[in-house]
Amino acid sequence: MKSSSKTKLLAFVISFFVGIPLLAFAATKLVSPVAAPLASVNLGTAGNFVILTKSGVTTTGVTAIFGNMGVSPIAATAMTGFGLVLDKSGQFSASPKVVGKIYAASYKAPTPTVLTKAILDMQTAYTDAAGRKNPTKTELGVGNIGGMTFAPGLYKWSTPVTITKDITLSGDKNAVWIFQIAGTLDLGAGKNIILSGGAQAKNIFWQVSGKTSLEVYSMFQGNILDQTAIVLKTGAVLNGRALAQTAVTMDANTVENR
Repeated sequence: MKSSSKTKLLAFVISFFVGIPLLAFAATKLVSPVAAPLASVNLGTAGNFVILTKSGVTTTGVTAIFGNMGVSPIAATAMTGFGLVLDKSGQFSASPKVVGKIYAASYKAPTPTVLTKAILDMQTAYTDAAGRKNPTKTELGVGNIGGMTFAPGLYKWSTPVTITKDITLSGDKNAVWIFQIAGTLDLGAGKNIILSGGAQAKNIFWQVSGKTSLEVYSMFQGNILDQTAIVLKTGAVLNGRALAQTAVTMDANTVENR
């Protein structure tokens, strides 16, 4: 073999074996892991209710609730304005304002046990949402978030949060949002939370330490996990759940979980 041919062959062999680790390095760079998507909050059996409270539910006006409603450990007398009609089983009630069943701790077994578990699950979900670490952003707008668009993620405030202009949550059908709010939450009159890109209300969690207020004719999206109270003022619409560790108050509202 001519010396020039031997030289070319040697160069090929060297480049081949040197290239292997370089290729491996390139492959490693290409498949390097990305941040895991935010895990959803498990509502457990509390997810079987669109309204669940420990202190009661009251309504005035023409309210329409699509889904189950429950109160515990309080008795059925803590639900007012619904015209409750007790089922012959004694385990739940019906109402012309509720497309679903209405449960109270004072009803016959197994209802009290079912409600106890649901309330515990609600509190566990609240603790989970409140305890999430490494927020995507903190203290946005110093609590005034009107007009903002939120990508999926974990957002945290040590202040009250007010929504004075429509906000948008933009993400696909599997995207998750968790909002940790140490103060109160107020959605302004006639303002809306808008979902885009396939985002779903069931994947949105508002953990609120203070009172949540949906002002008149506003439109809210997501699961409200509130340690204090949830107030829906005249004509407000909630697409999601009202899960309160005290009471829920309504006035001519629509509540559903689509």
